Parts: sequence; structure tokens; C-alpha cells
Amino acid sequence: MRDETVARKYAEALFDLAERHEGLAVFQQGIDTIAELVDSDPKLRLFLETPRIDADDKKKVLRKALAGRVPPMLLNFLLITIDKRRQRLLGSISDEFGALIDEHENRVHVEVTIAKELDADTTSTLGSQLSTMLGKTAVPRYRVDPSILGGVVVKAGDTIYDGSLRRRMETMRRQLMTAALPSSSD
Repeated sequence: MRDETVARKYAEALFDLAERHEGLAVFQQGIDTIAELVDSDPKLRLFLETPRIDADDKKKVLRKALAGRVPPMLLNFLLITIDKRRQRLLGSISDEFGALIDEHENRVHVEVTIAKELDADTTSTLGSQLSTMLGKTAVPRYRVDPSILGGVVVKAGDTIYDGSLRRRMETMRRQLMTAALPSSSD
């Protein structure tokens, strides 16, 4: 089975646990923090992923480090990932878990490229319009790229809405290049 599929299955199991116990937000904060720690600390990553280190030793360290800091069911989930040798997928599981929460809460993350910084009112209006257009609560992440000249480029999932001035000018250029010129008959 591919790692993405396995991570999705684990995230679904974690989602079910979160709904039945302490809640989605608590679990998301916990799994995100753990995934960030593993990602940012090479020693911790090596410790968790090295097959030579006994699984019981890894679990003992996690229990000591996380007891009382994360929900007990999340800690048990982490211990199971060690038993099943899936701890290297914690980052992917965290990402998939976040995607499940977004889906559950009808949110969509969008990347918005603009030519220059926008003021707060324009940002708010654009966010509201994106939510209406997409039929979900848009969570925009803005990026400034002066090369688009003006307008906006929105990427939502696999779909790109390109309303940039650069694209419009390129389209006009192509139309002009292929346009038939009237013949001069004198």
C-alpha cells in the first residue's frame, strides 16, 4: 500500500478517535505539534525511525515526554504507530488529519497570488468573494508576485483561476498574432 493511502487510513482512525473523545481541535493541535517536532528535530526523527532502537524504548520515551501534554487517546495512537512501524508517516498523517477536519468543517485552503499588498478591507472582501465562489469557507494564503502585473491568481486544490493582467495581455497578444489582416486592394 502506498504511504499516502496508509497515512490517510491512520488519519481517518485518528479523526474518529478525536470525534469520540477530546475533540478535533485538541487532537489537531497535538498531532500538528508532534509532527512539527519530529520534522524539525533530526535527533528525534532518527530516534523514532531507527529500526535498531527497540519499540518499547521508543514508547517509553514518548510516554514520559507526552503524558499529560496530549490527550491519552492521542498518545495511545502514537504508540500504535510505533508498534506498526508507521512513525515515519507522522507528518503525512498530520496533513491528512488536517484535510479531514477542513472537509468536515467545509473549509478550503486557497493560495492567492496578487501583484502588490492589499489593505485589510480588500483582503476581507476578497476572502468573502472566494468563499461565495467556491461554496466553502475560503482560508486564503496571500503571496505577492509583481510579475503578474495586476489582478489575482487563485489556486484551490487542483484548480487555478487566473485573472492576472499578464494572462489577459498574453491572450490578447495571441489573438492579435493570429488575426487575419485585411488585404489592401488598391
